[in-house]
Amino acid sequence: MLLQRVKPLERILAEGGDESKGEGLKKTLGAGSLMAMGIGAIIGTGIFVLTGVAAATRAGPALTISFIVAGIVSAFAALCYSEVASRIPIAGSAYTFAYASLGEFIAWIIGWDLVLEYALGAATVSIGWSGYFVTFLKNVFGIVIPPSLQQSYWEQATSGAIVHGTGFINLPAFLIICLIGVLLYRGTRESALVNNIIVVVKLAIVLFFIALGLGHVNTGNWTPYFPFGWTGMLGGAAFIFFAYIGFDAVSTAAEETKNPSRDLPIGIIGSLAVCTVLYIIVVAILTGMVPYKLLNVASPVAFAMDHVGMGWASAIISLGALAGLTTVLLVMMFGQTRVFFAMSRDGLLPAVFSKLHPKFRTPGLSTIIFTIFIASIAAFTPIGIVGSLTNMGTLIAFILVSIALPIIRKRYPNTRGFSVPFGPYLIPVLSALTAAGLIFSLKFGSPVWFGLPAPWLGFLVWLVVGLFLYFLYGRNNSTVGKEEAAG
Repeated sequence: MLLQRVKPLERILAEGGDESKGEGLKKTLGAGSLMAMGIGAIIGTGIFVLTGVAAATRAGPALTISFIVAGIVSAFAALCYSEVASRIPIAGSAYTFAYASLGEFIAWIIGWDLVLEYALGAATVSIGWSGYFVTFLKNVFGIVIPPSLQQSYWEQATSGAIVHGTGFINLPAFLIICLIGVLLYRGTRESALVNNIIVVVKLAIVLFFIALGLGHVNTGNWTPYFPFGWTGMLGGAAFIFFAYIGFDAVSTAAEETKNPSRDLPIGIIGSLAVCTVLYIIVVAILTGMVPYKLLNVASPVAFAMDHVGMGWASAIISLGALAGLTTVLLVMMFGQTRVFFAMSRDGLLPAVFSKLHPKFRTPGLSTIIFTIFIASIAAFTPIGIVGSLTNMGTLIAFILVSIALPIIRKRYPNTRGFSVPFGPYLIPVLSALTAAGLIFSLKFGSPVWFGLPAPWLGFLVWLVVGLFLYFLYGRNNSTVGKEEAAG
C-alpha cells in the first residue's frame, strides 16, 4: 500500500502548463542563471561560518580532505539530480521525482525532508547573517545594536541544554527573511537578477581572500595534519556538508527553466564544481594562516585576516559574507515555496500553497505565509537547534533520489534528458551509500539526547510529525488517491 499511488509522468509534465497560453510558472531561467543560483546557494554558511568550528573541533588542517570527501558525495548526488530533473522538469525537486517512481508515501517523506532542509536551513543562515551584520555595523560605522535585539531569548548551552539567554529577539535575522520574502513575491526574474549581482560580488570576495591570504600561509600550521585522526576528518566532512547544500535547490526551478535537458545539468554540476575548487583552496589557506585550535569562532575567514593584522581586509570580507549568506537565503526560500507549491497541487497540502498571484504568477500567498513562519523561527530560536537537522534531512533526500533514478529510467524509457555515466545503477548506489556514511558520521561531535545523537533524534521526531499530517490530511485529499478511488 505504501509504495502505491505512483503519479503518471504524463500528468506531471502536463501540470507545467503551456507557457504560450500564460499557464503555469514563467520559464525565465537559463544555464547561467541556474549556475549563479547554485553558487549563490552553496557558497555561504559553510565556508564563512562553519569552517572554523569544524577545523578546531573535528578535523584540524585535514578539513581540506573533509571538503573533498563531502564534495565527492555531493557529486554523486548531483549527477542523479541532473538526470531526474532534466527528465522531469517540473517544480518540486526530489518530491516530484519520487512521486513518479516510488509512490506518494515516499514522495511525502522527501517533501517533508525538503521542508526540514529549506525552511530550517534558511532560518539557520539568517541567524548567521545577523551575526556578521551586527559585527559589520560595529566595526565600520560604530553602530551597536542592543543585545536584546540581536539574540533570541533562548540559547543552547554546550551540553545541549536550552537555557535563557541575554536577548529577546534576533531582529536583523527577522528583517532579512522579510526582505527576501518580498523579492520572491515579486517574481523569479527579479529574484534571479538580484542573485546574479550578489554572486559576482561574493566570488570576488572569495578570490580577494585567496589572493591576500596566500602570502600569509605558515606551513607549520598544517602540522599535525590529522590531529583528530581519520574519524575526526570524516566527522568534519559530515559537519561541513552544510557547505554543499544548495545545488539541489537548482532542481526546484526545473519548471521555470527554458531548456531543462541542457540547462539543469549545467547549472547543477557546474555550480558544484566551481564551489568545490574554491572551498579546498580557501580552507587550505585558512588553516595555514591560523593554527586550527584558534579557529573556533563564528567568522573564521574575517578572523584570519585580523589574526595577521589586516583589519581593513577583515571588514571587506565581512561585507562579502553578508552577500554570500543573502544569496543562500534567497535560494533556500525559493526552494521552500516551490516544494510546497508542488505538494499542494497534488492535494497533499491545502490549496492555498499552490495559488498563483494574478500578476507575478508566483505562489504569492504561500511565500507570505512561509516568510512569516521562517522569520519567526529565526527571531526566537537558537542557531544550534534550527541548524542541527539540516544535514540530516538533506542526506536522506539524496538517498531517496538516488533510489528513484533507476526506477524512473526503467518506468519511463522514452523520456529524454541528461543521463548519468556508467549506467543507471553504479552512480546511484555510490550516491546512496556515501550519503548513508555521512549520516553515520554526523554523530561525531554532536550532543547526545535520550541516548541518540541530536540530528538522528530530531529527524525521527520530525518524521513522526510529518507522517501524522500525511495520514490526517494528505492521504485523504490526494488527487491521485481520489482518482484511484473513483476508478
